[in-house]
Amino acid sequence: MPIALTPEQKALTEAVREFTARHAPIDKTRHVFDELAAGTVPHWWDELVASGFHAVHLPERIGGQGGELVDTACVIEAAAQSLLPGPLLSTVSAGAVALLAETSPAAEQLLRDLAAGATAAVVLPNDAVRAVPVDDGWQVTGVSPVALGLCAAHLILAAAHTDDGGVLWFVTDADSVVIEPEHGTDLTTDVGRARFDGHHVAGDRRLTGIDTESARCAVAALTACAAAGTIRWCVDAVTEHLRTREQFGKPIGTFQALQHRAADLLISSELATAAAWDAVRSAGESPDQHAIAAATAVLMAAAPAPELVLDTLTMFGAIGFTWEHDLHLYWRRATALAASLGPATRWRRRLGELTRTTARDMTVRLGDADGDFRAQIREILDEAMGLRNDGPRHQGDYAYFATGAQRTALADAGLLAPHWPAPWGLDATPRQQLIIDEEFAARPDLVRPSLGISEWILPSLISAARPEVRDRLIPPTLRGEFAWCQLFSEPSAGSDLASLTTRATKVDGGWKINGHKIWTSSAHHAHFGALLARTDPDARKHRGIGYFVVDMQSDGVDVQPIRQATGDAHFNEVFLTDVFVPDEMLLGEPTAGWSLAIATMAQERVAIGNYVHNDRAGVLRILADTPGPDQDAALGALGDVDAYSNAIKALGVRETLRLLDGQHSGPASSIAKVATAAMLRRTFAATLELTGDTALVQDTEPPVVQPYLHLPAELVGGGTREIQLNIIAQMVLGLPRG
Repeated sequence: MPIALTPEQKALTEAVREFTARHAPIDKTRHVFDELAAGTVPHWWDELVASGFHAVHLPERIGGQGGELVDTACVIEAAAQSLLPGPLLSTVSAGAVALLAETSPAAEQLLRDLAAGATAAVVLPNDAVRAVPVDDGWQVTGVSPVALGLCAAHLILAAAHTDDGGVLWFVTDADSVVIEPEHGTDLTTDVGRARFDGHHVAGDRRLTGIDTESARCAVAALTACAAAGTIRWCVDAVTEHLRTREQFGKPIGTFQALQHRAADLLISSELATAAAWDAVRSAGESPDQHAIAAATAVLMAAAPAPELVLDTLTMFGAIGFTWEHDLHLYWRRATALAASLGPATRWRRRLGELTRTTARDMTVRLGDADGDFRAQIREILDEAMGLRNDGPRHQGDYAYFATGAQRTALADAGLLAPHWPAPWGLDATPRQQLIIDEEFAARPDLVRPSLGISEWILPSLISAARPEVRDRLIPPTLRGEFAWCQLFSEPSAGSDLASLTTRATKVDGGWKINGHKIWTSSAHHAHFGALLARTDPDARKHRGIGYFVVDMQSDGVDVQPIRQATGDAHFNEVFLTDVFVPDEMLLGEPTAGWSLAIATMAQERVAIGNYVHNDRAGVLRILADTPGPDQDAALGALGDVDAYSNAIKALGVRETLRLLDGQHSGPASSIAKVATAAMLRRTFAATLELTGDTALVQDTEPPVVQPYLHLPAELVGGGTREIQLNIIAQMVLGLPRG
């Protein structure tokens, strides 16, 4: 998905692509590399200005389009994806920084000039450029670092350090300073240095009120949007290549290794897009929140972009390394974008400094929307606060599994799964679900009950069970009186459920089940199990499967615990020998189990994807806050992990907003599942590297080894990484099956 979420943003994105196709197709851009490097403004710039693409984020009162920065982000992403050459990014960045200034004649004039079509560049504060006060203003001396767009700029928005530790922001005409062009890496834009030789800045050219970090974050966020567009082009290009390029008589897109690499590229692209989007939308938030989002965007979009384009090149093979192929132009652009923001190590450390004490706030704020519904939920939750849970905990010794009057009241009110249909849920819309989330969060002493594994199973009962079965099983499960397990995997059929061999044979009044299930979580305390068994051995693999509800106390059910590396036994083997299942416990038709299983697994992937909301970097946070020789390394590691986590959260917020807008759900759950697994691997690897000999002891405070030993359950649960990559490659990218 692109940055654009709304229909208006999507239309804007498409308009930019059409503009580029008309005025600046890549074959024409190849003929003007020298002119672009010299800073010649493209001949179509006036047409671009007339379209307003450069001024989407500027106020209408000065000639802009009156949009938000996130709208301009759509322009920048689309321009990068189409390889639109010239100074658009640097000009838009100058406008974003100028908007941070206090109202003044200098700021107003700069914004008007930009809206009118003046090109511009930004020189961020650096130690090489200094300003000293003089009688009628300031004198600026020094040579700026290399910056994008300086040669093509009519105006320069620059910053210089002052001797009192402050920063002077000023605007100057580019022809009033010496611009030293450089042979740039990116062939589609110019780079250069600005030399200030005692340059005089009059008082009316000064911009006040610009927070330096906010300015740096604004530039970083927009640059990340350009990087996200570059990566997105790679996804589209390599997908088309894998579909059409043939070797050994078939498309290379059927090769699993290439499918997995393409799926990984898509995941990286989606995370880059989500992080860049979050960075621009955070511009109006607190400085710390904006800084967290911007650093995340740098680390998830801009910094990894060169390697991601290089990965794309290697999937193309030798043809991708030729001058004639467009890929190297995107590779050069990605490299330049990353370089323009400085070393990634500094951004990692800065993010770690921020997130050791402050989390990125991803709250979707609904305001006063659906006030009557909110009042109803508040009343229910306030009444529940006065009740207690003092019953048994059938699914484990956790507060969210407790049973009693409080849980029963919440279950009867439909609040355990509010998106389910009544009477089990509330038929809650996405907006109403968020309201319920907000109201629970506002009452931290009220533990929100969990359905455990049954959350992935009960939707199948709701859709396919007989009414009397639903009435008998669902309400007690919601109250926590019944625990469930999922009898899907077999020793020779893990994620490939079509290969299962457990047999269901029709007998008088029901079915006899014989088989062997494995890796069954919670089977040792489950009252019921959702079971897949082959009902028709002659049918095609996916068509001869039935979905059954098994009473785990039935004769012939033998549960044997499997001890894990942790020493615990959370999983089990289940042997089924002539287990009788009544007809009413078959859900749907005897051969319709596959579709029900797919629905159940989709529920599971969504749940596991939400695990990112649990902080797994607690040890890193402690290390990052502890002075010592390893603190810098810990800060960098924490920044790396939190960047990944923040991007996954932003992906979830974007999906939520799409649902609130009435759009259909996308592939975010599968992408989040794989990304979450990668984030967990990064987290624990960094933790072990930094804790050293602490990992010699199993039980420590804070825990180090014990959570690590539980990691495989999360990496494999809900489908291994490889299975998820297959799904993404074939179902999302549309690559051919082998």
